[in-house]
Amino acid sequence: MKKFKNISICALSFSVLMALGACSDDSEKPTGNVNNGVKAEQSVVSDRSDTTNGSDDKVNEEYSRFDIYAPFTLTSDLSHLSDNQKEMIGLLIEAGEIMDGLFWKQAYGNKQELLASIEDPKAKKFAQINYGPWDRLDNNKPFLEGYDKKSKGAEFYPDDMTVTEFENWEQEGKKGLYTLVRRDDQGNLALIPYSTAFKEELIKASELLHKASELAEDKDFKNYLKLRADALITDNYQPSDFAWMDMKNNPVEVVIGPIETYEDQLFGYRASFSAYVLIKDLEWSERLSRFAAFLPELQKGLPVEQKYKQEMPGTDSDLNAYDVVFYAGDSNAGSKTIAINLPNDEKVQLAKGTRRLQLKNAMRAKFDKILVPIADELIAEDQRKHITFDAFFANTMFHEVAHGLGIKNTINDKGTVRSALKETASALEEGKADILGLYMISKLYEKGEIKEGELMDNYVTFLAGIFRSVRFGASSAHGKANMVRFNFFKDKGAFERDEETGQYSVNFDKMTQAMNDLSETILVIQGNGDYEAAKNLLNNQGVISKQLAADLKHLEEKQIPVDVTFKQGKEVLGLK
Repeated sequence: MKKFKNISICALSFSVLMALGACSDDSEKPTGNVNNGVKAEQSVVSDRSDTTNGSDDKVNEEYSRFDIYAPFTLTSDLSHLSDNQKEMIGLLIEAGEIMDGLFWKQAYGNKQELLASIEDPKAKKFAQINYGPWDRLDNNKPFLEGYDKKSKGAEFYPDDMTVTEFENWEQEGKKGLYTLVRRDDQGNLALIPYSTAFKEELIKASELLHKASELAEDKDFKNYLKLRADALITDNYQPSDFAWMDMKNNPVEVVIGPIETYEDQLFGYRASFSAYVLIKDLEWSERLSRFAAFLPELQKGLPVEQKYKQEMPGTDSDLNAYDVVFYAGDSNAGSKTIAINLPNDEKVQLAKGTRRLQLKNAMRAKFDKILVPIADELIAEDQRKHITFDAFFANTMFHEVAHGLGIKNTINDKGTVRSALKETASALEEGKADILGLYMISKLYEKGEIKEGELMDNYVTFLAGIFRSVRFGASSAHGKANMVRFNFFKDKGAFERDEETGQYSVNFDKMTQAMNDLSETILVIQGNGDYEAAKNLLNNQGVISKQLAADLKHLEEKQIPVDVTFKQGKEVLGLK
């Protein structure tokens, strides 16, 4: 993975290894049936620290991207919260900081050793933003000398493990979300549950969540915090996922634990530690509440054969708007999340739906600092009036709602879509959500729920949003999904580029047809669990053409930020 790497592989005693053999995550479930009786004398995950022959890391002299992130302060009005709720927020932030440290271990290894080796302040800050020496928005290109490109398996697997070795490994639960793969002292592959690998940190985080639950004033939030605290030390997350779906009225929110699988680009199996601490925006949440009820009707109308839309999403879904006051771990690495659609557990989704959390202050940061300047450069002048924050917010919201549409289990007994499509699953799912979000907007327009002027705003803002997200690069599931859509729409004539001005405009009629065609393509691939078709779509369409590269270079020359980075924490909020 990296040059000069000194790999320390943990050794397991025979008794612990035998016990771990019984600890398996069902690959069809995001929550595992872990034998909680397993105890280790010490953490089974070493720091796997990186060394550079004793010398300081040097900045790659040609690197010029250290200023691509625009700073933004995360804050919110806390005046309506009680003293207990404010104290609780502090505890949740402390738990989130633990998640941040755990993600460093998953993504890179020894954080302190890396940062201590970097003298250049801009390079050090860039390493903190990227959780390692690789630029996440430039296909994980190393920006420090002495490092190869980031391993697709991050730190979830042994560096010397091949794909063939893993696929031939006959081990129950090897696709589990909440295990690391390591070698035992005989050199064989072994599964290590997160609750064992990160035991010390997870116990501390669990204790903080229990303390926070004692301060919670909403009974459903109190119950969720207790169950999530237990999940951190048992790897059994499904009960807390169900409890999370029952929360409707709490003004403070936390999303915490191993959640998304984007960091595992080798297989897309392992979940990364992450955290968000949020304050509910009651006014905006009220505006969104009516849309969740349309999911079953929209599912029935998807532009695909019946067999690919036979699953009916749960009707207990809700939409709410929040201010984020703290990001940590996976959610804070590189490009910042601006909306959440959880839980990922297919059984919970089918039984209860999902919850969609729109992160309004983070969206506003990206709209003002990134999307508007991009539109001023690349969108035709007569269509720029359609670039609005409300449209940006709606497009993002419907993207998250659209995750609940389509199909979660293959139609041909290949298991879940996520399992069948392996490392391509995340990019396909993001592409599906993007395109079906636009489909939802068009259908709601037909029903009179969205006005004509708003529809044009959504379409043009959607196009500008593609340019924003394409800049995340091919290493991001979201970025690759956007490149597929850009090229697909271009081929269908959904937008046109003026050769003289270099600016783009939407063709509304062709946009609708392209939307339907791409929706069908992705839904069929997912329903069939067609791994080869998924790879072909991403490899053929998920590329940046010379013309698009030149347009993106123009944005870089104009010094338009690619994403944002946050000043955040208890001090920013005025908490002790």
